[in-house]
Amino acid sequence: MTFASFTLAEWLALLQHELLLFAAIFFVIGAADELVVDFGWLWLWALGRCKAQQLGSQTTDDSALSGLAAVFIPAWQEAAVIGTTIRHALSVWPQPMLRIYVGCYRNDLATIAAVIEAANGDQRLRLVIHDVAGPSTKADCLNRLYTALEVDERRSGKCAHMVVLHDAEDMVDDAGLTLLDRAICSADLAQLPVLPQPQPRSRWIGSHYCEEFAEAHGKAMVLRDAMGTGLPSAGVGCAISRPTLALLATERRGGTPFAADCLTEDYELGLSIAEMGGRTRFVRARHADGRLVATRACFPHELRAAVRQKTRWVLGIAFQGWDRLGWKGSVAERWMRLRDRRGPFTALVLAAAYTLLVLAGGTALLGLLGFGAAIEISPLLRLLLIINFASFLWRTTFRFAFTAHEYGVTEGLRAILRIPVTNIIAIMAGRRALASYLASLAGVAPVWDKTAHDAHPARHALPERRKALI
Repeated sequence: MTFASFTLAEWLALLQHELLLFAAIFFVIGAADELVVDFGWLWLWALGRCKAQQLGSQTTDDSALSGLAAVFIPAWQEAAVIGTTIRHALSVWPQPMLRIYVGCYRNDLATIAAVIEAANGDQRLRLVIHDVAGPSTKADCLNRLYTALEVDERRSGKCAHMVVLHDAEDMVDDAGLTLLDRAICSADLAQLPVLPQPQPRSRWIGSHYCEEFAEAHGKAMVLRDAMGTGLPSAGVGCAISRPTLALLATERRGGTPFAADCLTEDYELGLSIAEMGGRTRFVRARHADGRLVATRACFPHELRAAVRQKTRWVLGIAFQGWDRLGWKGSVAERWMRLRDRRGPFTALVLAAAYTLLVLAGGTALLGLLGFGAAIEISPLLRLLLIINFASFLWRTTFRFAFTAHEYGVTEGLRAILRIPVTNIIAIMAGRRALASYLASLAGVAPVWDKTAHDAHPARHALPERRKALI
């Protein structure tokens, strides 16, 4: 039989078989990669090295700092949330050695006004106006804040002890600043976990970040820390020692530490510090009531915004990371970089799998009409499918366990039901990231394609928090 004699049904059957084989093989490879991480984490757990530090019942938010802590918050069109972030941070971090630098753009008067109102005369806040029209990149705004810090240090004659990075929509933790201060005394970069907040108005899109960060910051980052590989900074709840930041500034063109032409400067920052021989630490701790010490935030609740955000991550980490950072370090380090950059290929494999589902539906319909052609499954393909099914059960178990541990059983079950949504967002983001990368090769400069924020997890907690402080 020649290909020319194939019927439409036979062509569809052939295409299904090839897509099934392609997806099955690479899902097995991905499953093997995840299995190594899972067993690595289980080994650490068995040794007791995964256990989070337990804080005492006495609060640590009034503990003295080792030196000046400069918190950098870049802001572009964040009038809806920046005020809440500032008021909450100033209330739960009462240390006099705290300085919060908020970077605004000269053409963003609404955000500037919101910052001034939220400061309420607190001398620990510094409003820094960027001398360019926004938006540039987030890293460019951070560099402007770094320049402002240098000016303040020259005027006062005192250097900061550490620089802490946060975003305009973050809800900081009471104990976070103290923990970072202690960690940075023996490290060059310290990172707290990020804990996305479940969103009742967006159970399927906005809340899907919960399981992603629960696993990433409960398992993968813990393993990376134990292995001694570079930690990719999350850009929030992240502290860098002042000497390390100065060293980065001297090594970069322009005398500033953040890569202004990079969309994921936080990711690059952590790996760059590790490449210089700096020590990085992932800090996990829990309050006496069991709450994780983490940076809390509400992530995008609309499909388009979530895809845009994931696009920026994939573009910055997978494509720009490959170009800018290359493949350096030990075997373990290169393995972790490969895991970081697998996003585009994962999107391709997922797209093949979902295309297969559509084709299977079409073939089933043709079969009902009497035109179907059965797929012949070889023993090898059958074995791959069995392995993939077992892997899927294993992965869903881990996803449920990590999510339920932080958010409860109900959210853990939702995490399993959200798997198709997560996959579709990954496919859409991978396609957009590839298109953006090709555009950058043609000379299109990257811009801060930031997410719009209108929700803040601290809003309902602010009245209670103020009352407690009084």
